[in-house]
Amino acid sequence: MPRFEVATSSPQLHFSKNEPSFLFVQIATVAVFLGRAWQHLYWDAPYRALLWDEQWMRPVLEGVLGWNWQTYVTNLATDAIIQKSIQSIGILYLLAAIAAAGIHRWGRPAIVLLYIGAYGLVFLAFLYMKERFFHLGQFLEYALQFGSPFLLIAIYQKQELPHKLIFWAKIAIALTFVCHGLYAMGYYPRPGEFTSMTMAILHVQEATAVQFLLVMGILDCVAVVVLFLPNRMVQQLGLWYCVAWGLATTLARIWAHWYPAIWTSVMLQWLHESLYRFPHFLIPLALLITMRNRK
Repeated sequence: MPRFEVATSSPQLHFSKNEPSFLFVQIATVAVFLGRAWQHLYWDAPYRALLWDEQWMRPVLEGVLGWNWQTYVTNLATDAIIQKSIQSIGILYLLAAIAAAGIHRWGRPAIVLLYIGAYGLVFLAFLYMKERFFHLGQFLEYALQFGSPFLLIAIYQKQELPHKLIFWAKIAIALTFVCHGLYAMGYYPRPGEFTSMTMAILHVQEATAVQFLLVMGILDCVAVVVLFLPNRMVQQLGLWYCVAWGLATTLARIWAHWYPAIWTSVMLQWLHESLYRFPHFLIPLALLITMRNRK
């Protein structure tokens, strides 16, 4: 089986499509698209943060399209069209998930779908950033999610990259964990769900939950620094932390809201939020396996 090689100044790193590292990246990509597809098809996504923004949209609607802004915002058909468009994007993400799962079989058509889906995830991250007052950390926190399709394509194509694949994978991990840590520490306004989930899982009071999040936020930043230290064994310790904490925060969405009597409702409401966080632990795990197999 041909192998994918990345040029480095140290011994070369290899990806092979029959190795667990490729499979983990593939599962992460499928999970991201499935989670986002379910969100768009059943729940909602923040497209209205852009489409209802008068400062951004009025010049386009009136100056370019010749539409009246008041008619646009008061017409019930407008919202119906927006909702149908969101659901159509959900179908696109579902197709991208299928493409990621069948990339070996469909080749180039699957890659085209993955690229479209990946850029859709980038745009979605931008919308979340706009919704959160353009906090850059909100956008960069999604680096692993929108980066996983690009990583899958790079591995599949078996080409030597102009930049070190391991380096860019570390960058995506670092951005995700640092930004998550900044929210946990309160540098950005700490989401209420962070505190409530911690209280529910650990059965502690709010003050203790806040202290716990502060400590974990600091550890997120320390782990990221460790990833770029010259010692490979130390780097692997940082990756193990990312795997463990990434898995914990992924499962927390279901764990914190779990009630056996209404488990179907819990899964309906929270499973998709866990799915699109799968790259948070699977990409570090894939990177860890690759580094351990270094030649």
